Amino acid sequence: MEKIDTVIIGAGHAGLSISNILTARGVEHAVLDRTGVAARWSAERWDSFSLLTPNWATWLPNWHYDGTEPHGFMGREEVVSYLTRYARAFNAPIREGVDVSSLGISPAGGYRLISTAGEIHAGKVVIATGPFQRPRLPAWSIELPHTLTQLHSSGYRNAAQLPDGAVLVVGSGPSGQQIAEDLVNAGRTVYLSVGRHNRVPRRYRGRDFYWWQELGGFYDKTSASTPIAVQRQGAAPALTGVDGGHDLDLRQLHSRGVTLLGRAVGMHGTRLQCGTHLQDDLAAGDLALDRFRDWVEARLHRFEGLYGEPEPHVTYPDPPTPPNELDLLAAGVSTVIWATGFQQSFSEWVRVPVFDAKGFPQHQRGETDFPGLYFLGLPWLHRQRSPFIRGAEEDAQHVASLILNPPHN
Repeated sequence: MEKIDTVIIGAGHAGLSISNILTARGVEHAVLDRTGVAARWSAERWDSFSLLTPNWATWLPNWHYDGTEPHGFMGREEVVSYLTRYARAFNAPIREGVDVSSLGISPAGGYRLISTAGEIHAGKVVIATGPFQRPRLPAWSIELPHTLTQLHSSGYRNAAQLPDGAVLVVGSGPSGQQIAEDLVNAGRTVYLSVGRHNRVPRRYRGRDFYWWQELGGFYDKTSASTPIAVQRQGAAPALTGVDGGHDLDLRQLHSRGVTLLGRAVGMHGTRLQCGTHLQDDLAAGDLALDRFRDWVEARLHRFEGLYGEPEPHVTYPDPPTPPNELDLLAAGVSTVIWATGFQQSFSEWVRVPVFDAKGFPQHQRGETDFPGLYFLGLPWLHRQRSPFIRGAEEDAQHVASLILNPPHN
């Protein structure tokens, strides 16, 4: 059994952040990853993917964006390069190709890890594998005709990988809308199943959406002051950084030929069953947009001289009320892309009872009730910005301080 003082599981931005801090403080540790640095960024993002946050908001401990486009948005390969250069800059002790299949409490104290590199004993473990672990699919997805190609958004790369025919995208969050836009740009026939979404402007009064949220204190909200139900139902802003960044607008997609459907709720033979609340969901998106603008306007006095006039607002006509079902084969649909998000799967390999009834880790700012076991990179780990690249530093500094000065001793 190999013995390591501190093990970090995951070589994404959260794992690298705490590795940088521990390295600077001379703490022995190893970073284990089943593939390597930024593996999910590289393998589970489509070709035209970009960060939602502008480059100026992209930083890690001792590592800031140093490019020439601070107001631009990193694409997939740029994110991978950014994180890879970061790891090399401090010679992060990464062990690639090490898959941890089991993490449990060791009878001798500390933790016992079973991995493809053998058995490892660690006094402290930081789980930094992120929240996007297993694709979330509706149970009825198995009822789709077997002739259809089905893939999750994490498996989509570009339109050329798909068979000829129309494409149904299920999900109207940022991933669903971005993929629908990518497909229509490639000349494909697209159907988009719409649910509730968080519509916001890319820029308002000359400033990026995230500029207002950061300086307005929106992302400073803490988990302690925010109800669990609110934390778990929050929707990502429907934005894109493609082509310098622009709004995502479902009505605009409709004007470009995308057929908008209601929320997908099931299958009956070859017919997709859809909800009848498309117009309500579009109206809810409009309300989110109006609330954001009102939120900004109420805070303008804080930012005198830092903003401009409101941009002209372009509106597009409402789509017609769609039918409550679509015969996929008759419509020529050959592919279904599930932009339905992810779910956590910690309990499948973490054998320590730190989860609630729904499988979410129980912790206080990343610290569990089990001495030496920590989480990083989760939504609302401490603040609303916690899962962002920008949010990793504060959380990593806090967990590193616990590793250096264990409160249970």
